[in-house]
Amino acid sequence: MTTVLTPASPLTAADRCDRCGAQAYLRVVLLSGGELLFCAHHGRKFEPELKKIAAEIQDETERLTAPKDAPDEES
Repeated sequence: MTTVLTPASPLTAADRCDRCGAQAYLRVVLLSGGELLFCAHHGRKFEPELKKIAAEIQDETERLTAPKDAPDEES
């Protein structure tokens, strides 16, 4: 998936997938100006279509496999 890391507003546990309500790990900013949030599953499922309509994709799925006791990169 094409990934653009947007420094503003990292995704939080309050951000929910627009498809199923699970925690969102992808933010898709649309060419039309809107945005969609997806869990990792639905982000992968809709990847081909999203690439066609996305101005940028913020992908934070690496957080799913990062060790919980790993220090934060920003610290």
